[in-house]
Amino acid sequence: MARLIAEQAGGQNVVAFLDTIAHAEGVERFSVIGGYDVLVGGDRFTDFAHHPRIKVWLPKYRIRSTAAGRYQFLWRTWNSLQIRLKLPDFGPASQDCAAIELLRENGSLADIKKGWISSAVRKSRKTWASLPNAGYGQRELPLEALLVVYQRAGGQVA
Repeated sequence: MARLIAEQAGGQNVVAFLDTIAHAEGVERFSVIGGYDVLVGGDRFTDFAHHPRIKVWLPKYRIRSTAAGRYQFLWRTWNSLQIRLKLPDFGPASQDCAAIELLRENGSLADIKKGWISSAVRKSRKTWASLPNAGYGQRELPLEALLVVYQRAGGQVA
């Protein structure tokens, strides 16, 4: 569950969409704190002072990735967001704020607030590889499964 409450995040739909992204990214199963401490591949980290910047080899995809946290931020993406948003650390609230900023940047935040979730998923698929039709060659969850997670998290679909 996202650490920001609905009022801080911009509404319950935004919180529910954050939970949906975390579910799609597959991080929660490796963590007891909602995925905020998960490196790509499933290992965990404990220091939230900074993005861990650990390059993990992913043999299935034959790449190294620095993805970390609930929303699997790459280090270069996080670094830019942290500077622009003046985030103090890589803690849960900072990760939530940064994910919301990515939603704003990809044009999906307004759709989420209106309950236009299919559109929001489509606009966010290049930001998160686990969303349908992202095209990164990684595991993608179907829209129908994401809608179930979103609604269970309290999100409303228009």
